Amino acid sequence: MNIAILGAGQLGQMLALAGIPLGIRARFLDPQPEAPGSMVGPQRVADYSDHAALDQLAQECSLATFDFENVPVDAASYLEQKIPVYPSPQALAHSQDRLREKTLFRTLGIPTAPFQPVDSLAELKAAVSRIGLPAILKTRRFGYDGKGQVWLRKAADCGAAWHELGGQDLILEGVVTFRRELSLIAVRGRNGDQSFYPLAENQHHAGILRLSRPADSHPALQTQAERYGRLLLDRLDYVGVLALELFDCEDGLVANEFAPRVHNSGHWTIEGAVTSQFENHLRAIADLPLGDTHLREQCAMRNCIGTLPDRDAVLAIPGAHFHDYGKSPRPGRKLGHVTLTAPDASSLAARLEMLDQLLVDS
Repeated sequence: MNIAILGAGQLGQMLALAGIPLGIRARFLDPQPEAPGSMVGPQRVADYSDHAALDQLAQECSLATFDFENVPVDAASYLEQKIPVYPSPQALAHSQDRLREKTLFRTLGIPTAPFQPVDSLAELKAAVSRIGLPAILKTRRFGYDGKGQVWLRKAADCGAAWHELGGQDLILEGVVTFRRELSLIAVRGRNGDQSFYPLAENQHHAGILRLSRPADSHPALQTQAERYGRLLLDRLDYVGVLALELFDCEDGLVANEFAPRVHNSGHWTIEGAVTSQFENHLRAIADLPLGDTHLREQCAMRNCIGTLPDRDAVLAIPGAHFHDYGKSPRPGRKLGHVTLTAPDASSLAARLEMLDQLLVDS
């Protein structure tokens, strides 16, 4: 079976690698030449809106998916007229607009931070009066890894924030107090079957994920997260892997956003779970039985930001698994990740300390 992947970044690369043992071969469309996915499958270099390129993919492939949420909805919808696209363009559209996303959460009864659409400086000031400070002004579209957002800590910050982001669709979000950031990796098959990985605890710096690991959490928290996940999966008639980002607050979980794709906070599943998120995404969209999502052993994932550590030194750490995406170095860029596995929590902590000594983020 050939599948089309819109986007040939590292997520597409890892999807393609997971498909090989299943007899699934990936073909990519990405405007960036020699993207990471091209190392493991043929890449067509073209804009996502290039109908001729989409037509060619449809002739070569049985179905399509995507590896990032900023693929144009129109491109996914055009391709869907020819072959099945999973997840659906509808799910893609909800994830691309923070206002639409937050409204969906509220409609489903999933708690969120307070929010208000903002289309002018006057509306921004009015929203600040209603929501309070601190708050975050965000672009409704195309923000990721901390981009497209400005913190407001006092009323006088409104003018500068509007000067920086004004002229595009915006949303003001209140700030919630939380103990930690969590994410739930969920998967739903074409037949409606659903499965969930253990909640992951995530640590960010400068808006970029640094560390992700299965969370030490009460079963009730996992149950609450899965309930929210089921509501989303069912409402969107979702097929594939979905990541739901959450804040762990005193009164329970508060939703931040969802990603309609495999997710950075689920990379630990490659070595740490019985079935990786990448394999389960392919199983779901190809109408295969979903795989076991339980942990194999203790594990954690550390992103390599801006520079890669010495490979030999990393691999000398027991339980270390090195992933190089084949991308050129650049400050703030995710170049690879390292997964650590261990038989117990104390061994994992010691191995993480060894790894931290080798990593220098930039």
